[in-house]
Amino acid sequence: MTDAAALPGQPRGGVLSGSATARAVNVLAPNPSAMTLDGTNTWIVSEPDSDLAVVIDPGPLDDGHLRRVVDTAAEAGKRVALTLLTHGHPDHAEGAARFAGLTGTKVRALDPALRLGDEGLAAGDVITVGGLELRVVPTPGHTADSLCFHLPADRAVLTGDTILGRGTTVVAHPDGRLGDYLDSLRRLRSLTVDDGVHTVLPGHGPVLEDAQGAVEFYLAHRAHRLAQVETAVEDGHRAAADVVAHVYADVDRSLWPAAELSVRAQLEYLTEHGLI
Repeated sequence: MTDAAALPGQPRGGVLSGSATARAVNVLAPNPSAMTLDGTNTWIVSEPDSDLAVVIDPGPLDDGHLRRVVDTAAEAGKRVALTLLTHGHPDHAEGAARFAGLTGTKVRALDPALRLGDEGLAAGDVITVGGLELRVVPTPGHTADSLCFHLPADRAVLTGDTILGRGTTVVAHPDGRLGDYLDSLRRLRSLTVDDGVHTVLPGHGPVLEDAQGAVEFYLAHRAHRLAQVETAVEDGHRAAADVVAHVYADVDRSLWPAAELSVRAQLEYLTEHGLI
C-alpha cells in the first residue's frame, strides 16, 4: 500500500513477474491500483531441487489468481506445503483461506485471527520446508502485524509493504506507528550490513537489487517528510488534512487519504517526542 508515486532518487528494480532469484518466483495478482501499484506480488519460494514450496501472501480473493499460483508451482514440479502472510491487509491476505483450501496448507501469520492451524509467527522463528530456510523478521510500522522474511541463501528479504519496489509505503495509523516503522527500517538496514542482504522482494512493484540503498532512501524520505510536517504545524497547519494539502501538494490527490494516515502517524510521533 503506497502513499506516493515513484520519487526522484529511489532505487529502481526490474522484475515484476516471474523468477526473481534462484529460489523466489513472483505471480502478480490482477489488482493494480494507485494503492497496490502493478498489483500484489505473490511469492513462491523453494529450494531449486525440492518438490516443496512456500507461498507468501496469496493476495486478494481472486480464484483465477490463486489457481495460477498453484499451477505455477506445479509446472515447476512443486507442491505448496505452507502459506505465510507478511500482514493482514486484504490485498495480501484476503485469499489466504481459499488458497489454504486449494492447497491443503496451514496459514501462519503474526495475527492469530489470520492463522489456519496452531502455529503462528514470531521474531526469531526459522521456517524450514524442503531444505528452504526463511527467517522471520518483525517489522511493525506499516501495520502492527507486519513481518518480513529473510531468505539467506539468496541474500534477499521479502518485505511485504514495509519496503515497496516503487514509491513509499503508508504508515497506516492508528495501527501503524512511525516510531515502530523507523525501528523496522533500521532493523532491515542491519540485515544489509551484517548479513549481506542485497535484494528486496517487495509486496508491490519491481524487485530492488540495492537493498541498502532502498532502506537508506526510505529513512531519508521519512526524515524529510517528518521535517516538512513539523514545519507545516509551526506555520499553523494543525489539522491532518491541512498538513496533507500543504506537504503532499505534489502527490496525486487520489493518494491523499493514504497520505493522511501517514501524517496522523507523524503528528503522533512529533507529539510523543515533544517536538510540537
